[in-house]
Amino acid sequence: MDKHSLVIIGGGPAGMAAAIEARKSGIDDIVVYERDDRLGGILNQCIHNGFGLHTFKEELTGPEYAHRFSEQVKELGICVETGSMVLSLSSDKEITVVSKEKGLRTVKADAVILAMGCRERPRGALNIPGMRPQGIYTAGTAQKMVNCEGWVPGKEVVILGSGDIGLIMARRMTLEGAHVKVVAELMPYSGGLKRNIVQCLDDYGIPLKLSHTVVDIKGKRKLEGVTIAKVDGTGTPIPGTEEYYPCDTLLLSCGLIPENELSVGAGVTVGRTTNGPIVDDKFSTNIDGVFACGNVLHVHDLVDFVSEESGRAGKSAAEYIKSGGKKSLPERIITVMPENGVRYTVPSTIDTANMSDTVHLRFRVKDIYKGCAIVIKSGDKEIIRKKKKIVVPGEMEDVLLKKELLTESGDIMVAIEGGV
Repeated sequence: MDKHSLVIIGGGPAGMAAAIEARKSGIDDIVVYERDDRLGGILNQCIHNGFGLHTFKEELTGPEYAHRFSEQVKELGICVETGSMVLSLSSDKEITVVSKEKGLRTVKADAVILAMGCRERPRGALNIPGMRPQGIYTAGTAQKMVNCEGWVPGKEVVILGSGDIGLIMARRMTLEGAHVKVVAELMPYSGGLKRNIVQCLDDYGIPLKLSHTVVDIKGKRKLEGVTIAKVDGTGTPIPGTEEYYPCDTLLLSCGLIPENELSVGAGVTVGRTTNGPIVDDKFSTNIDGVFACGNVLHVHDLVDFVSEESGRAGKSAAEYIKSGGKKSLPERIITVMPENGVRYTVPSTIDTANMSDTVHLRFRVKDIYKGCAIVIKSGDKEIIRKKKKIVVPGEMEDVLLKKELLTESGDIMVAIEGGV
């Protein structure tokens, strides 16, 4: 059985950032398992710009951003095994991995970082009636076809869902000569960044229909068209609002799901809202020595935040390994509770005795709130009040918590106050 100090599962932006920071923190024996044939993950097919503004203070494409991290991995001499698929992870940190070069083997680790990323929600999870004709793709699949394989899947396009990948593909398909007829969104708000709505839809005259969904698909062997309809507050289609769009392509951008089959198999506790591991301020899961970061933890809107968060997970894993799994001080755990308007928080708990000087508290809201405030309280004591012109579900919020504010606090509550 192979033995390593730190095993990182996934070589995307999260896995690379975690590996780099763990190496800089003094861990020499690191291995990164990546199932693709190169590092970078989803960034390799994201040829649009907008990456790196926070991390490198300049605008990069996805492959450029990935290349900068992969070069650091190479320069630091971190062991990377591409083409390696992790099949299972046990609670005592035994990993089963298979590759063409080395076959099936078991690896033992002192610590493990989960960085498997996320996948798209498929058509089967959407309950759309109709046949299964050629021409229906997830937006990410279409992105890979166009950007990596040089193949445009169709010319007359309807997009269901206004997540960032769907918005970006509306622009990409237009630039490739296709006609994007409409983007339909089930919710009364978009799930993507405001800048993507402006740059990918408004700039190209592509209509966005909120509170609409696909109610029928026409075509047996090949897609011929789709019918969309307006929905009420419960998501139920309203009779008489149907509109038919002839098309040969339907792209689905209906949400991302963290890849947590390995996590669940190891006994990691997964949150209902995020579908990702529940972690503390050190990105540690309930399994001793198992950490999680990136989109496997919760879906981010900016890769720069993934890198920053994953770097801290790498440092935490390094501290764990060097301490032999022991904390320097007794734990003093406070729970972070999402309340009015807040869907979830990461982290879910904070160890105030062993925390860093600052902790980034990240969360998403349930609805659009204008002229509101983010309020953090411990009992009746208000710790932080941060005024906001607007908060939206498509953009993750970030509040910096200082240790000095929490040392005398009990459990804390995060809520949205005011707003219309």
